[in-house]
Amino acid sequence: MQIEQTGIEGLVVLTPKVYGDHRGYFLESFNDRVFKELVGIDISFVQDNESLSNKNVVRGLHFQKPPYAQGKLVRVIKGAVLDVAVDLRKNSSTYGKVFSMELSESNKKQFWIPAGFAHGFATLEDNTIFQYKCTNYYSPDFEESIAWNDEDLAIDWKIINPIISEKDKKGVPFASFSTPFL
Repeated sequence: MQIEQTGIEGLVVLTPKVYGDHRGYFLESFNDRVFKELVGIDISFVQDNESLSNKNVVRGLHFQKPPYAQGKLVRVIKGAVLDVAVDLRKNSSTYGKVFSMELSESNKKQFWIPAGFAHGFATLEDNTIFQYKCTNYYSPDFEESIAWNDEDLAIDWKIINPIISEKDKKGVPFASFSTPFL
């Protein structure tokens, strides 16, 4: 497994070793010991989630407030997404900064997003299967979202005519957001 720094402290990209031949391929998608060595933190994942979305769906920008904040290790099993993280840590030198990257079934990259970030993605292909491991359980009473189309964040989602849920249409503007993360 290889690790790439993103320029935002805590956010890292992981690329697994892929062993392929005429039969197909094999990869180790997660190894606790290797993850802890590469990322340098000791965490436990307690919940795995998976979603299926058609092309042009935007999900996000979601996060959970403490004490139910979540770190997420995300990847695409089928299809492709533009994956986005926004730093919500008030005392961070990169507060309010956006990092985005393409995750796909072909590049097999994974993205570690620690607690203290809003997260979202836009599907670039039909029938995209997105999988993520979470460090805390889903808690709807502690879930919030930043407006996916916030003018201050100016995220280029790389799609036209996005499909947005009613819940995500109610995300708060970043300028009026009061972060619970220090």
